[in-house]
Amino acid sequence: MRFSARFGNIAASEFRDFPVFLSGRPLGWQALRKTGLLVTWAVALSLSGAVQAKTQRSDTVALSALPAEAQQTHRLILDGGPFPYRKDGATFGNREHLLPARPRGFYHEYTVPTPGARDRGARRIVCAGTPPTRPQACYYSDDHYTSYRLIEQ
Repeated sequence: MRFSARFGNIAASEFRDFPVFLSGRPLGWQALRKTGLLVTWAVALSLSGAVQAKTQRSDTVALSALPAEAQQTHRLILDGGPFPYRKDGATFGNREHLLPARPRGFYHEYTVPTPGARDRGARRIVCAGTPPTRPQACYYSDDHYTSYRLIEQ
């Protein structure tokens, strides 16, 4: 099994014959694989790459390229409502830290209706700044806060 990951200036594939000392005992590559440490390490590397790839797709999207429901939600935001969901306009905490760091209360979230969904669905618009009817920026997420794209007007 080969890995393309690098640790500093050393490629992961260069660790093949590197002894690792645990509890004062040298362990070779085969022993690491048998203990499951290699599997854990490989899964962690692949997951971190998947999350990074997911959040690094196109940074912007034109308002006209968004689904009709997102365009309607954006119009409601600029008009100040009325919004179809109770949580629309609530403070968004940015717990994922994918948007620029700002003080609490700076971001507000709005639901983009998903046709056929029995709940709020995964699509959201998060707007920055005050007043909410004149946001500094709005971001679209179609995967429940896993990634964002800046909405260009």
